[in-house]
Amino acid sequence: MYVEKQVSMLVKFGCLLNNEKEILEIKKTKLNGLLIIQPRVFEDERGYFFESFRLDKMREFGVQLDFVQDNESKSQKGVLRGLHFQNPPYEQGKLVRVVKGAVLDVAVDIRRNSKTYGKWLSQKLSEDNKTMLWIPPGFAHGFLTLENDTIFQYKCTNYYNKESEGAIRWNDPVLDIDWDVIKPQVSEKDEKASFFKDFKSQF
Repeated sequence: MYVEKQVSMLVKFGCLLNNEKEILEIKKTKLNGLLIIQPRVFEDERGYFFESFRLDKMREFGVQLDFVQDNESKSQKGVLRGLHFQNPPYEQGKLVRVVKGAVLDVAVDIRRNSKTYGKWLSQKLSEDNKTMLWIPPGFAHGFLTLENDTIFQYKCTNYYNKESEGAIRWNDPVLDIDWDVIKPQVSEKDEKASFFKDFKSQF
């Protein structure tokens, strides 16, 4: 009976894996190029499995990428990091997700010729919902941790370059991002970031 149950699970699992629409759902957003990615999670008493990235599915949405660097951070609840970006020619596309805990993730369109220049989108990412964001080059990015010991990971399409890094003030009055927090923990560097009205985009 145990063997039959295991075989049945494997057959069912294999069928689901062959159904790509069931495996990885990708949704467009109001900001062109910014994508919400929702994987199908397979769980049983042993744990879970899901595909966190598929190049072929991303290419269906016109995304051409080559990841060269992976980053990971750990933060306590109430830590806010951002809004960060790297200027051309070192601009980065990022595939971001939470391994442990939860964040409110925010991306701001800083492409000068974009119809949504200066607009932002927020999305909760957590270890429970497994939701991910594809943030293309030309966006400023930041996140607020909602739980202690939150582990945040992101894959980058370009290497870190200190000379090209930039930042916009997290609480900028023009952007008016709803972080739903009064006094987060912010680095001294981020507290001194440029205001949007003074920002000159290179994208």
